[in-house]
Amino acid sequence: MTTVVGLIPKGDKAAYREEVLKLAAWCSENNLALNTKKTKEIIVDFRKHSTDPAPLYINGECVERAHTFRFLGILISADISWSENITAVIKKAQQRLHFLRVLRKYNLNSNLLLTYYCSSIESLLTYCITVWYGSCTVADRERLQRVVKAAQKIIGSPFPLTDGHLHLPLPQQSPNHH
Repeated sequence: MTTVVGLIPKGDKAAYREEVLKLAAWCSENNLALNTKKTKEIIVDFRKHSTDPAPLYINGECVERAHTFRFLGILISADISWSENITAVIKKAQQRLHFLRVLRKYNLNSNLLLTYYCSSIESLLTYCITVWYGSCTVADRERLQRVVKAAQKIIGSPFPLTDGHLHLPLPQQSPNHH
């Protein structure tokens, strides 16, 4: 996967488009095919009076402009909110909660249920958490917490080493930092 990130100062898109052309040329020189059908352009623009830039073309093909795209398993949106990513994570987690309920129905002990939870649900909830959790909304955090609480209820015991809340420890500040 190749990613080009460009900052467009004062609306001058020439440098960005030049980088894209350099990437296309590099791919061609190194006998790599740049698949424009799989290529997406996402524009993050928080200006009040933004304009839609002209479409981006690579090798004569128009690149699709997207509001969201998946990058290394995370949904990134043009408004840099994490709600769509969290919605997708919760949907997958709820499917896996169903399997946890099935395992509970067959009277598996709580240690095995907890192992299933940690390996298939908690790992999903915490994947790349350092990227998105710190800037997600309180409402999204509560939605994630409901999944954790549902799993605790299914398993029938609180999870070890937590107070029952999905949380991300904040980095410790050095004693000299004020």
